[in-house]
Amino acid sequence: MKIVILDSFGVDPGDMDWRELQALGDCTFHDRTPAHLVVERARDAEIVITNKTVLSAAVIAELPKCRYIGLLSTGMNAVDLDATRQRGIPVRNVPAYGTASVAQMVFAHILAHTNHVESHSAGVH
Repeated sequence: MKIVILDSFGVDPGDMDWRELQALGDCTFHDRTPAHLVVERARDAEIVITNKTVLSAAVIAELPKCRYIGLLSTGMNAVDLDATRQRGIPVRNVPAYGTASVAQMVFAHILAHTNHVESHSAGVH
């Protein structure tokens, strides 16, 4: 099975262990994929994995072997879901990605805003 990861950089600055994915087939990793190279890089893949690289209806039409699209994100806006439905290609994301860290950041911002942390820090400096 041929697997292509179009933009691994956003989730893997170099410390990710991809062995479980690599055990499934021949994996090709790209840090980033510009729009003009998406079809070329994914044309022969059965599994296409993306983060922010857009898979439009036109691109999906050019991927005849594609049987699955995985997203390394919570959002699914990088993929034309109507086009994948028409072809019967399942698309999956990471629904609980970063849930704890998002909640932590929300509370950090609330506390910073209500306690004027930035102005107190500036005053001390």
